[in-house]
Amino acid sequence: MKIVYFAHSILSCWNHGNAHFVRGILRELLRRGHAVRALEPTGGWSLTNLLADHGPEALSAYRAAYPDLPSESYDTPEQALAACGDADLVIVHEWNAPALVAAVGAARKRGARFTLLFHDTHHRAVSDPDAIRAFDLDGYDGVLAFGETLAEVYRRWGWGRHVFVWHEAADTTLFRPPADPSETERRGLVWVGNWGDGERTHEIETYLLAPAALAGLPLDIYGVRYPAEALTLLQQHGVHYRGWLANAVVPKVLANHMATIHVPRRFYARHLPGIPTIRVFEALACGIPLLSAPWNDVEGLFRVGRDFLMAENGSVAGRQLRALRHDADLRAALATAGLETIRGRHTCVHRVDQLLAIVQGLGHQINEIAGAA
Repeated sequence: MKIVYFAHSILSCWNHGNAHFVRGILRELLRRGHAVRALEPTGGWSLTNLLADHGPEALSAYRAAYPDLPSESYDTPEQALAACGDADLVIVHEWNAPALVAAVGAARKRGARFTLLFHDTHHRAVSDPDAIRAFDLDGYDGVLAFGETLAEVYRRWGWGRHVFVWHEAADTTLFRPPADPSETERRGLVWVGNWGDGERTHEIETYLLAPAALAGLPLDIYGVRYPAEALTLLQQHGVHYRGWLANAVVPKVLANHMATIHVPRRFYARHLPGIPTIRVFEALACGIPLLSAPWNDVEGLFRVGRDFLMAENGSVAGRQLRALRHDADLRAALATAGLETIRGRHTCVHRVDQLLAIVQGLGHQINEIAGAA
């Protein structure tokens, strides 16, 4: 197939976790022999911020890890549409301009022969539904939603059989345990995450900062958008703040630490249960023990207590971190189980299999509708 994917950015992962999964999916499609084009708007917010903070050299880690995955830029929706002319499948991510989303949909309505999917990997459908409703999706053949609870929102909006649950997953060509574990010395904790708009400040202090200090474990934090008050809080807890980290380098950083922690954003924990986001998949794929703040795995993606530990409160988190610090067998068991689950269910290979099945099924549905008409 000829496949076009419209992303906010492929080049930049600066405060843009969606790039992680998309890179892995496109690489797997290329590996299977599909012709893939990835497009992003010129001057996109994520790339602009990355270059402003770190300069062009910040792209070197991405280019080294994904030499087979070029990204093209466009200035106008009209330029973007030119890439779709002979496509079989077009996917538009929700972190794109409404004008682009509408233009591609309008082309499909006018008779373009490609299958057109809208890919939603954010909580805005519940946190800011008007922002999603502003997208003109009339010409779209289906929606890819990264969790059942998000898919249910689209069903209520009338998408019915044309919304599909398509969870994120780990790109195991990049996210994997070190080839020789004896070459890495694992010490302390690491958290890779952005501060954002303060929507999980309490959770970060309760499940990350305070338990790490109580367990006597050094903590390294990587991420962006940390305001002055956040940096002051980290300093008060004795945290080593390391700044932005290219996602392509994350496996090497995880390999140098004893364990990592997942702190879900409040909207996912409270309003979109069952959506762990990409960091859980990536950490487990790297074979590092994981401790998580509470979230409800309503879809049974993982074996909670075997693949990773979940703490119902800060006190439990502190006890679990102490257990991880002193129990090598526990660390090994968690790492083995988590990696097993990722490799068995949650890789980009699995998600590409699912995507191709969805596209095939949609083709049958569209033909049925056309025949009935």
